[in-house]
Amino acid sequence: MNGQGLNPKDVLKTANMLRRSVYTLTRRLRAMRASHDVSLSKLSILGRLERAGRPMTASNLACLERLQPQSLTRIIADLDTRGLIRRKQNEVDRRQFLIEITENGHDLLVQDARRQNAWLAQAMTERLTDAERKLLSIVAELLDHLADEDADLVPNEKD
Repeated sequence: MNGQGLNPKDVLKTANMLRRSVYTLTRRLRAMRASHDVSLSKLSILGRLERAGRPMTASNLACLERLQPQSLTRIIADLDTRGLIRRKQNEVDRRQFLIEITENGHDLLVQDARRQNAWLAQAMTERLTDAERKLLSIVAELLDHLADEDADLVPNEKD
């Protein structure tokens, strides 16, 4: 998709509206978070591992999360200490460790999302029509596509 059919000013206006809307929704959802002391950066790492459905190297996680390796090292150490992830040696390249989410990590993600999802589902049910909810489902897929567009730049890992 290249935006053909819209002039550059309209695309920029839409981008600005979208950015503001996503930011506002993010702030609202953040206020609904469960009470625990796991930062958003740590939750993001757990979510990335959960969505991947497979162990990942620290370097790939750092690239995907746009973190400096030193920052990721601290996050990984804390998540490991809390039992939310586990590290295991890569059988192919024994110099590397693969990081995977644990059941406790999965449970924390579920707990963290429960209130946010409940609020959002209720708001969507009360304020939107069926057609608008369907459109929002399509928009969510498009936002994922935009956000993960560069995910293919990360090299494939061999387990």
